[in-house]
Amino acid sequence: MISFQNVSKIYNSHSIALDGVSFTIKPNEFVSVVGRNGAGKSTIIKLLIGEEKPSKGRITFGPYEVNKLKPQELPMLRRQIGIVFQDFRLLPTKNAYENIAFALEVEGRPQSEIEEFVPQVLDMVGLSNRAYNFPGELSGGEKQRVAIARAMIHRPAVIVADEPTGNLDPINAAEIVKLLLKINELGTTVILVSHNKDIVNAVHRRVISLDNGKIIRDEERGKYILA
Repeated sequence: MISFQNVSKIYNSHSIALDGVSFTIKPNEFVSVVGRNGAGKSTIIKLLIGEEKPSKGRITFGPYEVNKLKPQELPMLRRQIGIVFQDFRLLPTKNAYENIAFALEVEGRPQSEIEEFVPQVLDMVGLSNRAYNFPGELSGGEKQRVAIARAMIHRPAVIVADEPTGNLDPINAAEIVKLLLKINELGTTVILVSHNKDIVNAVHRRVISLDNGKIIRDEERGKYILA
């Protein structure tokens, strides 16, 4: 499904974000990407969604050769990738339902689809009873559930969760990871980018470890090991 083939991202002689990185991710995999700050984790996400271009190498996502897509072609790609951020990025003046619906409204999707799909994803993340609460009325865990629902509203092939537990206490963090595992079991590929050693080890799935822009480990049933 996803393939990075000898991908490098070089900003200048003092800043090499990725150095000859190669890996593939199969459909329905759950993969954790770990590494210290500056290891290249965020660069992988930016390259995958076409936000940046590699200095060299080839990136494919399904039928798309990402590094060759034109700007007007990128929305087609990005609808296949749902991204969940550490800081939620919810609109404070819209309630949970409206935050999710907005992702469809900007595409011009019909109201009938919005009314059908939004309750479905709210139910999936266990927030049907909080649909009309605003972000300021939600806990951190609930905000992240809304963010996951928003990422899932397009029914993407892949969810990229970028430090999704970074602002959460251990109990809420564990619940968010359970939800990501559930989404994966339903058939969506999940890429978890995390600094949380306990979370990564508890998931006990494939782990890709980065250091200084290079892959130092890629283990099927891996653990958070950077040494």
